[in-house]
Amino acid sequence: MTLSRFGEPQTDLTEGWTTHTGGRAGTELVSYRTLRRVVGLLGVSLPIVLALWGFALLGKVQLLASISDYYSLRTRDAFVGVLFTIGWFLFTYRGYDWRDNAAGNLACVFALGVALFPNGGSRGEHIVHVVSATALFLVLAYFSFFLFTLSDGWPTAQKLVRNRIYRACGVAMATCILAIGAESLFLSVASPNGFSRVFWLESLALWAFGGSWFVKGETVFKDRLRDHEALQ
Repeated sequence: MTLSRFGEPQTDLTEGWTTHTGGRAGTELVSYRTLRRVVGLLGVSLPIVLALWGFALLGKVQLLASISDYYSLRTRDAFVGVLFTIGWFLFTYRGYDWRDNAAGNLACVFALGVALFPNGGSRGEHIVHVVSATALFLVLAYFSFFLFTLSDGWPTAQKLVRNRIYRACGVAMATCILAIGAESLFLSVASPNGFSRVFWLESLALWAFGGSWFVKGETVFKDRLRDHEALQ
């Protein structure tokens, strides 16, 4: 199928989408990519916003033990708002096949679990929060490592670069979750003053999540026109 300048359909070989170069379908595709970028930006910015807002509320430069602990401050507004936004997007997300839909629905449920059940609540709320947070990051890692790397046809050079980024982000998220688990189970030594290990591990996981969705929105390493033409 050839490319067209007049709204004729084309197959997006790099991501498995049937798209249009013009008209309403083209506009919808651009909007969908923009939403991916927004979700990526939210993931990257959340730890930064919480930390800076926390500094202002506490009156000193001090990080809380974990990102979830910011629920105890007014920063809960940003914490809950971002989780609800990401959860809503993942619920409406329609990707390569049914696996994207199932993963998106699960991620939405887990994001709401993190937002609605505070880390510092009752024992039951704490358990739901921790299980939801762990499951959410694992599903997001699954998105990056297994789903974002799918292709319809032969991948372009840029798609191969994106795949390496997706897999690196997936591995980073899974590694951070395992490290947080090890920290909770085996490492009883307190973090050095002013350094919160769990906060930084959670931040790295969020940055990996945000980075993968930012790339998925084709912000960087976007396919060039000649790459499509070479595959025709």
